Amino acid sequence: MMIGTICSRKSISTFSCLCQRIKQTDSEIVKLFEISRPKAETEGFQEKRPPLRRGSVRILDERFIRILKIFKWGPDAEKALEVLKLKVDNELIREVLKIDMEISVKIQFFKWAGKRRNFEHDSTTYLTLIRRLEEAGLTGEMWKTVQEMARSTCVITPADLSEIVRTLGRAKMVNKALSVFYQIKGRKCKPTATTYNSIILMLMQEGQHEKVHELYSDMCNEGNCFPDTVTYSALISSYAKLGRDDSAIRLFDEMKDNGLHPTAKIYTTLLAVYFKLGRVEMALALANEMKKNACAPTVYTYTELIRGLGKAGRIEEAYSIFLSMLKEGCKPDVVLINNVINLLGRGGRIVDAFKLFNEMESLNCKPNVVTYNTIIKSLFESKAPVSEASSWFDRMKANGVAPSSFTYSILIDGYCKKNRVEKALALLEEMDEKCFPPCPAAYCSLINCLGKAKRYEAANELFQELKESCGFSSSRVYAVMIKHFGKCGRLTEAVNLFNEMQKLGCSPDVYAYNALMSGLVRAGMLDEAFSMLCSMEENGCAPDLNSFNIILNGLAKTGDPQRASEMFTKMKHSTIKPDAVSYNTILGCLSRAGMFEEAARLMKEMRANGFEYDLITYSSILEAVGHIDEDGTCQTS
Repeated sequence: MMIGTICSRKSISTFSCLCQRIKQTDSEIVKLFEISRPKAETEGFQEKRPPLRRGSVRILDERFIRILKIFKWGPDAEKALEVLKLKVDNELIREVLKIDMEISVKIQFFKWAGKRRNFEHDSTTYLTLIRRLEEAGLTGEMWKTVQEMARSTCVITPADLSEIVRTLGRAKMVNKALSVFYQIKGRKCKPTATTYNSIILMLMQEGQHEKVHELYSDMCNEGNCFPDTVTYSALISSYAKLGRDDSAIRLFDEMKDNGLHPTAKIYTTLLAVYFKLGRVEMALALANEMKKNACAPTVYTYTELIRGLGKAGRIEEAYSIFLSMLKEGCKPDVVLINNVINLLGRGGRIVDAFKLFNEMESLNCKPNVVTYNTIIKSLFESKAPVSEASSWFDRMKANGVAPSSFTYSILIDGYCKKNRVEKALALLEEMDEKCFPPCPAAYCSLINCLGKAKRYEAANELFQELKESCGFSSSRVYAVMIKHFGKCGRLTEAVNLFNEMQKLGCSPDVYAYNALMSGLVRAGMLDEAFSMLCSMEENGCAPDLNSFNIILNGLAKTGDPQRASEMFTKMKHSTIKPDAVSYNTILGCLSRAGMFEEAARLMKEMRANGFEYDLITYSSILEAVGHIDEDGTCQTS
């Protein structure tokens, strides 16, 4: 059988016509793709080609490149390798994968090479193909290649592992990146700090901050791999975003104890943490430490400083830092300018806000939609004429800045507060014409304005329109509608709305509870209102001062001074302390009951606690005195 096979092969190969054709094909493959050049130049061509040196970059024969581009990968390309005597090694693989041709040809060539005897792909060939697959958007094939690389016997360095992680991260394959990281880490590669940083940064970019801590713990357990500045920067940022402020501060101190110098980014993150916790002096001390350590504040650092001081009400100090920043030569960006305009507006310094707006061009900052929104909002808050806010809206559009949904919401709310409800309704219609999605905040302002004007049906129509447009409504809009139904005596509808929002999965907030409790008190259903206060706490919604004042007002109106006094005492011993409204309410109740000694004692206490008497206080007492007979007995009504 073996002899027959050998004879058969010999007879075929010695068949004269076919033998001649095979030789002709070998010659044609070379001649067909020969580079066209003058005869004189082609003579002795082989002798003139510079010899390849080991380790040098190989220049591929252009004839082979043409064969790959025209015939793709197949028998002709394989034959060309033999004819052109191109050695299949890692250098050849890398050069072929860099050629500008179809990705499918590169994949086939790569797989063919991997099956060659005495050849194995190394990390450089795998990574070259992985890069080409990423460029082509073939994430499935890329993942298969990464898996094959991880299973292979090739050496993978920490730098290779870092690149694999970053590549998978860019492809949003985070869990797969983690899987490969642990697979390679456990078998063939000891990660460095840079490798850990790659995967930590990938997790941060995808918002998976909880897993960052796990990686940090693994890193510390390595024994020979220690966190560096990049690691601490990522960790501190993650903890800040998770609200784990104490952990962020602890890591900051740990970093300094380990002899590492915080970057401007790390200082800026800690500044934001301290301001959020209300530790203003510690934030300022940190800013001074930063300068002392010759770490120059960036525009982001100044933004956090200005924003934090503004929120703390230290407007002059924040503005002074802004002016110092300009003197020091730090160029502001539009975000920083917007924050300064905002704090000037809230501080009633509208003229200074306008001045800064006009200086933006000289500071190379172009006003954006947030800039205009901030100016318009500040105008309404400073009780400026409506026409002035309208003129800024027109100016904004004239300068080519497209209004946002928030722009319309600010204007609608401003017009509603000025009782310009028709103008506000026109703006809501304009929003719809511009195809903005329905804005619950804008609807809330309009519904509240219509309710105050006792246009309850119109308010309800808008409320239903919002539900139909969005399929839902916010808890705040429900609260406003419940409040106005309660005010006009439509308590059943108010209760139905409260139950409806719960069925729709819209958890009632403190405003919704207060709105319904107010309606129940108004209807004389005090026990039901008190029961709602208890259920409110049971459902995890913390009552506020207004919640207690609503119940206190109901008890005062029923003329039950004992229960009202008990509620008032409970307030004084709780975390929610009475305010001027609470004192005035209980004073009125005591006075109407003829309990003037208790009322007088309470007035002294009110003054001692820093609350001034107002018209409500005196009118409550005078009203009660008017009901006293000449013999000093209290009239009953």
